[in-house]
Order: sequence, then structure tokens, then C-alpha cells
Amino acid sequence: MTEPSLTGAVTPTSIIDSDHTAVISFATTAVAGCQDEMARAVALHYAVRDGFRYDPYRLDLSASGLSASQVIATGYGWCVPKAILLAAAARAVGIPARVGFADVRNHLSTARLREMMGTDVFYYHGYTALYLKGRWVKATPAFNIELCKKFGLLPLDFDGAADSIYHPFDAAGQRHMEYVGFRGEFDEVPHQDILRIFAEHYPHIARLDEASWERDVAAETR
Repeated sequence: MTEPSLTGAVTPTSIIDSDHTAVISFATTAVAGCQDEMARAVALHYAVRDGFRYDPYRLDLSASGLSASQVIATGYGWCVPKAILLAAAARAVGIPARVGFADVRNHLSTARLREMMGTDVFYYHGYTALYLKGRWVKATPAFNIELCKKFGLLPLDFDGAADSIYHPFDAAGQRHMEYVGFRGEFDEVPHQDILRIFAEHYPHIARLDEASWERDVAAETR
């Protein structure tokens, strides 16, 4: 039986919709052949990291837009919905999971993204916390492997034992990501607070939807 303190970390929610048929199908397929919980967690991390394109331009901040099932439906997501998908998929196969958030300073992004944000600080960056072998471990499935190769980033690997969070430097030794502060880990997405912080800090962010992340990445990584 699940420990009382972990009950919320295995329960479906409206955004972490681990009971959605698409999420269940995705999760069970991803862990097929895995012999234990650790292997299942690792398999899910890579399935989310590389199976869904990272795209920070298409931001649907509605509850349904952030949901795990929506990432599966569209095939892409930015850091928050991809972390939500990993949490939901983990719950779908019995692994307690939460969504975690941090503010990070991103030293590598597109010129358009920096202009629209008006800052290099990404508030409410999302990651996933998985409960494995009696402890919470961080996993960050945001950047798919193809994107890492284009930008010269070190991919975030995950072994289920150690935290997997952004590297401070890229493959060339240049500054990449700085954690400004952690906001905590939650059984459900703090949706209203995310909306408030984004409205406060990113008043022009919706204009990104008029552009193409893939075209901008291609132009800046040629």
C-alpha cells in the first residue's frame, strides 16, 4: 500500500492526468520489458525527453493545454508540460511523482525568445520529481536530443539514482544554465501562480505564437 504521504503523488489530477487513456498507453508502451521500478523510471524519462519536441513558442497556459494528454496529442511541449507528462506517465505505472519548479537564468536561447521575454530568467521552469528507492530524485526531460546537438548542449541523462538537472556549462564550456532558486515540488501544478508570474514578467510572451521555434533554431545554429 502506498504511504499516506505519497498518496497525492500517485493520484490523477486535471492537469497531471495519469488516468487518461493516451497517457496510460504511452507509459505502458515505454516501460515494456523493464524489470524493475528504476528501469521503468529511466525508460519514461527518455521516452518523454526524446519522443516529444521541445518548443517554448507554443504556450497554451490553460489547464488542458498544460496537461500530459495534450503533449501526447500535439507531439511537442516546453519544459512545464513535458515535466507534467513525465509525472503523469510515472503515476500511470505506479511510480510516485510530483512536478517541481525553479527559476533559471538561461544563457542560451533564440534572439526572438529573449526579446519577447524581456529577460534571460525563465520563471517556473519545470522538472519532475520521482520517488525511487525511498527518496525523491529530479529528472528534467525538456530538451530533446536533436535540440541538444544543434545548440551544442550536453544532454540531460538520467539513471534514476542521481538528480538530472540542467548543466551549468554547454559542450564548449560556455555558460548555459544557472539556477536562481527552487520553488518546490507539488502533487498538482500550481496553475494560478504560474499564470500570475507569467502575466507579471512576460506581458508580450503570447506574440511568440506568431513565430516558429524550429525556423529560429535552424537560423541560429547553421
